Parts: sequence; structure tokens; C-alpha cells
Amino acid sequence: MSKPVPSADSAVNADRAVRAAGDVNGAGAVGAVRAYIDDHRAAFLDDLAEWLRIPSVSAQPDHAADVRRSADWLAGRLLETGFPTAEVWETAGAPAVFAEWPSGDPDAPTVLVYGHHDVQPAALEDGWDTDPFEPVVRGNRLYARGAADDKGQVFFHTLGVRAHLAATGRTAPAVNLKLLIEGEEESGSPNFRALVEQRRERVAADAVIVSDTGMWSKDTPTVCTGMRGLAECEIELFGPDQDIHSGSFGGAVPNPATAAARLVAALHDEHARVAVPGFYEGIVELTERERQLFAELPFDEAEWLRTAKSHAPYGEAGHTTLERIWARPTAEVNGIGGGYQGAGGKTIIPSSALLKLSFRLVAGQDPDRVEKAVRAWVAEQLPAGIRHTITFSGATRPCLTPLDHPALQSVARAMGRAFEQDIRFTREGGSGPAADLQDVLGAPVLFLGISIPSDGWHAPNEKVELDLLLKGVETSAYLWGDLASHWDGAH
Repeated sequence: MSKPVPSADSAVNADRAVRAAGDVNGAGAVGAVRAYIDDHRAAFLDDLAEWLRIPSVSAQPDHAADVRRSADWLAGRLLETGFPTAEVWETAGAPAVFAEWPSGDPDAPTVLVYGHHDVQPAALEDGWDTDPFEPVVRGNRLYARGAADDKGQVFFHTLGVRAHLAATGRTAPAVNLKLLIEGEEESGSPNFRALVEQRRERVAADAVIVSDTGMWSKDTPTVCTGMRGLAECEIELFGPDQDIHSGSFGGAVPNPATAAARLVAALHDEHARVAVPGFYEGIVELTERERQLFAELPFDEAEWLRTAKSHAPYGEAGHTTLERIWARPTAEVNGIGGGYQGAGGKTIIPSSALLKLSFRLVAGQDPDRVEKAVRAWVAEQLPAGIRHTITFSGATRPCLTPLDHPALQSVARAMGRAFEQDIRFTREGGSGPAADLQDVLGAPVLFLGISIPSDGWHAPNEKVELDLLLKGVETSAYLWGDLASHWDGAH
């Protein structure tokens, strides 16, 4: 169960901090951690390669047995690592893996590590230089599907916790350590929230560490502080009961394709702000410190545009590109259609039209409130004679951890110790199941990832930089003692 932040006096706190962390903050402990990692590097990489050979593609039914084999393999390795408990949990889809290692300290915080063991589809004919499920090391890079997303980033915690124990002389982690590694993230995590709700007591934690993200670059290590949420809808517009002649009826009855175009045109104002009333209600605005930190990142907008295959930046006035994709909500038209689409002309008023919209949400926005606002706005925009239906799919909530949260500072300190430099902060523009953990467990979500943009997630020749992977191991080794040492101030 999740434990409240203890309120012991400062002397007891200091004593407990020393016992929890050992000398993990000292130079000697750093040397011990690095020596342990170096001694076990080869075996660690051999084990990771064995896991990467399992084609655990959750999106393809033919690989269902492989996804299960991946879960079984991981549970077995976690037991070998030292976790007293490692279980394969069934869902309505692919299995997840849960592991738990109590610290033995009644005042220690409980930390849950999240990741996933399923991977994207991959085949040699997709453009891979080698078999995507036969790991290959070239130079200082390990190439395989899942090397970065996400098996490599899950697996570095196994060597990290052992290095933590070796450096501190402990027989159990300084925190109550739990892992929840799902098997359907690459398929949209359709059963993840239900699993967390069903197993709420088992996965309860004071903080969540998500190791399914990345850094700004190899030379600029960063910690992500939040992800946007997502709401999606499909709007169907209906006019005449069938397609009708535009010469006989045009200009005298409403046209659903025109109504769809007007909806799209009205979605944003002249400043590229979403025009739905109430859309921005409750959002957590960027602080000046956060804006400053974003501005200090070595961002090359021209290069970013090339990556985006686009020709000019665009977006909400008064905000930079990084602010727009990380910290501002959006409304996007994902698809629009209606009427005749074939060759030549067909002079009709179509009977229907279709819109697909998505909304990226930021901290403070409630998906349910956004849905109600969009429904009301659409109804107000449509003329008489146009009927409509709106279907919303399941939403993902945004998550954000304040820069001054003690647990976030522990992650930054641990990473800074491993990389021997100051750590900067970013956010992610996309969405993920981490918000479900924050929502259900009521715990802050922290991100610990060492992948970089060139790793090619979901692309041919996915890879992980081996030196960064081992920095992930080292960060994990320092993190548990740091969290235990500073938890009295966490809230």
C-alpha cells in the first residue's frame, strides 16, 4: 500500500537517510556503481539480446504467443535479479508483468516503475539492414526492434538495482520497488487502465517512474516533466436523406459538406487559438522559469521543420514552437470528407459528411469537460436541417510534475550524477498511459529515459546507444537511495 509522507523529526530523518542511501552520494559509491556495471556489462547485454529476440508484437495476432513468451521471460529474469515476487498478470488482451521488492524499512516510500514489453511490427523488407529480431552491435550501438522502445529502457533497471545494492551494501532496495510492465502499449493500451483499477492495491505507490521516453540529445541529457492528454471524436453530419441534384435543390437546402467546412473554419480564431468556449478552462500555464528553461535548449527550428516535413512554423500566437508542442492544448482536423470523390464532376448535394478531430490536452484540462464543451459548440454551429452525431473514444489525461517536486529533483540528481553534468527539463507533446497511473493512484509521475531522437522508435533500424543505456543503469542505481533520502520533503 502507498504510505503517507512520514513526519519524524529532523534527527531521525537524517539518520534514516544515511541508512537508506548508504554512501551512494559519495565518490566512493559512484566508483563502486560504475565498477559493478562494468563487471556485469557483458552478461547484461547478452540477457537483453535474448529478450529482444522474442518478437512480442502486440498488434499482430500471430504474435500473441510471442507476447506471452516475452512476459514469461521477463518475470523469470526479475526473479533471478532478486525480486521476491514476479508475476504475469492476465488482461483481456496481452499479459503484463508485475514485480515487487520490499525495502524492509517501514518508512521507505513505494516507487512503481512503468514500461512495456511489447514492440512495434518489424520485418526485413521494411528497410532494415539486418533481421529486426536478431540483435546486432555495430560500433557502440545495439540494433533491434525494442532496443530503445522499450525493452532496453525497462531492462536497465535490473542491473541498476543490483548495482544499487552492491554500492550500498544493502540486501534490499532503499525504496519499496515495484515494476508494472504492460504488453499492449504499442496497441494503444486498451486494457491498461482497467488492470490498474483492478489491481490498485498491489500497484499502489507514492511515485511512478516511467521509463518509456527519451532525452533531448546525447549531449543534452534531460528529464521529461509531463505529457499531454488526448481526446478524439468523430462527427457525422447528415442533410438530405440521399444525394440530390444540385441544380434542382442547391441553394435552397443545407449542404452537410459545407457545414463540415464551416465547422473546421470556426475551430480556431485568427490567433490560432481553439475557439470552443471553455476549452482553456483550468489549464496550468507555463511559469516564467519553465519558459526560460525551454528557451535555453539548443533548438534548431529549421532542422525541426525538416524533420516535420513541413515548410513553416504555425500555431497559437504568443508561444514558441516548443511551448506549442509541449505545453499548449491543440485541436487538429485529422480527416474531413463528404460527397463525391471520384474522377470528373457529379453535381450533387451530398447526404452526409464526416470530420475526425483530436484534441491534445495539458495539465488542468479535464477530458470530460472538454467533451461537453465540444458537443455544445458543434450543436451551436450547425444550421437547421443538418443533423449530427458525435462519438468520442476513450480519453487520455495529461500529466505534469512541478519542477520543484522533491521526487523530480531526485531523478534529476541521479541522472546528473551519472552524466556528470546539469540536467535540463523538457516535456512530451504526445500522450501515453502514464496519466492513467497518476489518475488512478494519485501519485506523481516522473520520467526516466535515455533514448535519443535518432534511435528510430517505430522505424527501421531501431537502435540504442550503449553508453547511454549504461548511463540509464547508473541513474537507476543512484535513484533509489536518493528518493529514500529526500522523501520526507516529498508531497
